[in-house]
Amino acid sequence: MNWTMTLRVALRALARNKMRSFLTTLGVVIGVAAVITSVAIGDGAKARVEATFASIGSNMLIIMNGSSSGGGAMGGAGSMPSLTWDDLKAIQSELSAVKDAAPVLRSSAQVMSEESNWATSVQGTSPEFLSVRAWPLDQGSNFSQSDVDGGQKVAILGLTVVEKLFGRNANPVGQVLRVKNIPFTVVGVLARKGQSPFGQDLDDVVLVPYTTFQQKIQGGLKNYIPGSLMASALGDDGNVRAQQQIRGLLRDRHRLAPGADDDFTIRNPSEIASAQQAGTRIMTNLLFGIAIVSMVVGGIGIMNIMLVSVTERTREIGTRMAVGARARDIQLQFLTEAVTLSLGGGLVGAGLGVGIAKLLATSMGFSLLVRPEAMLLAVGCSALVGVVFGIWPAYKASRLDPITALRFE
Repeated sequence: MNWTMTLRVALRALARNKMRSFLTTLGVVIGVAAVITSVAIGDGAKARVEATFASIGSNMLIIMNGSSSGGGAMGGAGSMPSLTWDDLKAIQSELSAVKDAAPVLRSSAQVMSEESNWATSVQGTSPEFLSVRAWPLDQGSNFSQSDVDGGQKVAILGLTVVEKLFGRNANPVGQVLRVKNIPFTVVGVLARKGQSPFGQDLDDVVLVPYTTFQQKIQGGLKNYIPGSLMASALGDDGNVRAQQQIRGLLRDRHRLAPGADDDFTIRNPSEIASAQQAGTRIMTNLLFGIAIVSMVVGGIGIMNIMLVSVTERTREIGTRMAVGARARDIQLQFLTEAVTLSLGGGLVGAGLGVGIAKLLATSMGFSLLVRPEAMLLAVGCSALVGVVFGIWPAYKASRLDPITALRFE
């Protein structure tokens, strides 16, 4: 028999017991659907983590003041001032692995326009902030170093603040808003950033020069930086080198003895992203393992049903051998039936997996990535399951003695 005839005979044999054939493939269907869903969840979560951390600056470092201790009471990072403005200048000018650095002083304040008011985060920083955060402007321009040096009352707004104070799609550049009743001229509007990895609205912010922040909002100039520093590393993989250089520089400048604890804290958001991706990878591997077990169980079910089929069709096998069918023809026919069963289950499972992935994407509110290569791999594995678990029943059928088979009741 040629391939076409063999396939036609196999389909006819499977069609005689449609329900049994369908139930036999359920393990493969579930396994393939689980593979596609788990890969889609893993890829979608990975893409989301990468996009989220890219929004806050993938090569960014956060340098915080140290932690205080006294009288048995321990404070967290940032509770003891240790970073100075000279530290900032040294980081900006002396380190080869650092591209830019900027201070970030924070305060909450009620800001007002002529039509509305809104409570938001006001941050004092320098012009390098936008470069460090990889944050482009949507309208207007950045404030300048002369604005910082002169303590000018200029501001850059996030889009949430623009929408709350001036209305959606408004252009507030050149208009005045009041921060703690102090007038600031809007010079720019930030492009939309969305949410941080911790759910914070990054667009709900007002940026002003840090000197103006200290003089007008915080009250009084301080020698130490009453906030944190942000630095961006040169190159996408330069965080570790930049972190080492900053740590060495600050330890030298703060004259810390060898073995003494740092009086500052450096946080690398890319490490947090790596940890989140590692957790996602573990869950994906777990689901993938469950899917493989399901496919193996499905393969065992196919082998079991094929062995039953060989027994039920013993006289048919004997008749075919009597009219000239060779052992390899019988073997090929049963192997084709097993592969057809598992491959059919794989195709149904692929469709089911895509449906489940889209359902999860809708209900969980984030995008999933269904890769064509993952679908091809899953369907290919289902065909391989049919070959592996169909070989023994096919071999057993091909080894039947024609005379014994014809006498089988």
